[in-house]
Amino acid sequence: MPNVLLYLLTLAGYLGLAAYFRPGGPACCRPTGPSRLLLFAPLLAHAYLLGQVVFPIDGMSLGFGSSVSAMSALTVLFYGMAVWYYPLASMQSLVLLFAAFGLVLQWFLPTTSLIPVAGRPWFRFHMLMAFMAYGLFTIAALHAVLIALAEKHLHKPVPPRMVAALPPLLTLEKLLFRMVEAGFVILSLTLFTGIFFSESIYGRAFPLTHMTVFGMASWLIYAALLTGRKVYGWRGRTAIFWTLAGFVSLLLAYVGVKFVLEVILHRA
Repeated sequence: MPNVLLYLLTLAGYLGLAAYFRPGGPACCRPTGPSRLLLFAPLLAHAYLLGQVVFPIDGMSLGFGSSVSAMSALTVLFYGMAVWYYPLASMQSLVLLFAAFGLVLQWFLPTTSLIPVAGRPWFRFHMLMAFMAYGLFTIAALHAVLIALAEKHLHKPVPPRMVAALPPLLTLEKLLFRMVEAGFVILSLTLFTGIFFSESIYGRAFPLTHMTVFGMASWLIYAALLTGRKVYGWRGRTAIFWTLAGFVSLLLAYVGVKFVLEVILHRA
């Protein structure tokens, strides 16, 4: 099957499911067991297409499009597993639309540059941890937006169906901090493993690059959020603000740099 056809079928799968699980629709907030499995069909095709781009025959290649695509695919994967155990059904359409967006970027923004240290085990483990952190924090950011919507419509006599079907705010906030805690552990591993290949590339463990600065900034933001939660009982808008601030900083650490270099400056 030509790749173009597979791209179109995968994109159609994501968009069709996003419409089916749209906010306010009949399948939005309470998917049944079988319907939770539907998103894995386009995800498998997405993973296949992503593997062809990221792992060509002669190495490993990651550009802006493929980076966003990998982040979106892992977001779908984590969401698809979490929705069986946690009340995240209202986010399904948003997650699927993000995956469709990542797939389109991968399709239309290919990269031909190879990563010189891609064959080293520490580097591959580092990249895996990085994109896992991206996936978890993407879900946390979407969840934070959902909490903000719930708070906004809390006192309305007839809240939107997407908000009305949500669990209590305290339950949503507890789930948000579980996501942030898990993402923080993985982000810490990402920064730690980055030491091993940074010394071989830059000659020092913590070079002052955009990736290092924004990566450490996001780690500090999430560390402050978790500390504030434990010590001062942070919740509500404060938790939402810090969650989104950490996510933006994390985006700037790698994906943002790739966007500037490849899309704005046209440099691989």
